[in-house]
Amino acid sequence: MATLHTRASARLMMAPAVILLLAWMIVPLGMTLYFSLLRYNLLMPGMESFTGLGNYVYFLTDPAFGTALANTLLLVGGVLAITVIGGTGLALLLDQPFFGRGIVRLLVIAPFFVMPTVSALVWKTMLMHPVNGLFAWIARSLGFAPVDWFADLPLLSIILIVAWQWLPFATLILLTALQSLDEEQKEAAEMDGAGAVSRFVYIVLPHLARAMTVVVLIETIFLLSVFAEILVTTNGGPGVQTTTITYLVYMQALLQFDVGGASAGGIVAVVLANIVAIFLIRLIGKNLDR
Repeated sequence: MATLHTRASARLMMAPAVILLLAWMIVPLGMTLYFSLLRYNLLMPGMESFTGLGNYVYFLTDPAFGTALANTLLLVGGVLAITVIGGTGLALLLDQPFFGRGIVRLLVIAPFFVMPTVSALVWKTMLMHPVNGLFAWIARSLGFAPVDWFADLPLLSIILIVAWQWLPFATLILLTALQSLDEEQKEAAEMDGAGAVSRFVYIVLPHLARAMTVVVLIETIFLLSVFAEILVTTNGGPGVQTTTITYLVYMQALLQFDVGGASAGGIVAVVLANIVAIFLIRLIGKNLDR
C-alpha cells in the first residue's frame, strides 16, 4: 500500500508538468495540421476554404521539393561525416597530456556557444568573402585565384559553417567516452605488440561506437532544422542550391504568405524527422544491446 501511495503521489506531482508539456507540443501541432487542410493565404483574408490533402500534393509536387530534400540529406550527411571524424581526431588529440591542455579544450568547445547567426556572418564576411576574406588572402598569397564560396560551392559552404558549430559538441561527447576507456586494455595490447593503428581499430573505436551513435542521433535531429545559416548567407540560392525542407517551408509561409502550403510542408518535415529519429533510436538500441 505504501508503494502504491508513493507512486500515486509521484504521478500527481508530475501531472502538471506533463500536461503543460503535452499542451505545449500538441496544440501547435494540432493547429498546424488544421491549417494544412485549408486553402489559406494571408494576402486573401476571409477567403479560407477546405482543400483536404491539396496542400500536401502541392508541396510534394513542387519542383523545388526534390532538390530541397536532397540538399537536406547532403547537409546532414556532410556535417555528420565532418563532426564524427573530426571530433574523433580532436578527442584523441585532447586526450594526450600536454602543456595548456585545459585552455585548448576550452577554446575547442567555444564555437558551440556562438549563435548560429553570428557564426554565419563571421564566415560570410571575414572568412569566405571572395575579396576581403581570410581564405581569399591565403589563396592570393599562394598564387591561386580566390574562390567565391557562396556562388561556386554554396552547399559545401553551408556544410562547413554548420560543421564548425557542431564539431565541439561531437568532440566533447567523444572525449568523455574516450576518458572512460580502461588504460590497462591499451597497455596490455601494447605489450602484446599491437601498434597504434591496431589499438585504435580494435580497442578505441569499438569503445567509441556508442558515443558516436548518440552524437549522430542528437545532431541529426537538430541538423534537419538548420535555417539561420542559410538565411544569413545564401537565402537558399543560387537558385535552389542551398534550399532545404526547412527553408522551403519558410519560403511558403513568409515569402508567399501561403499558410496552408507551409503548414503542410511543416507536417511533412515533422514526419521525415520522426522517421529518421526512429531509425536512429533503433540503431542505438541495437548497439547498446551488444
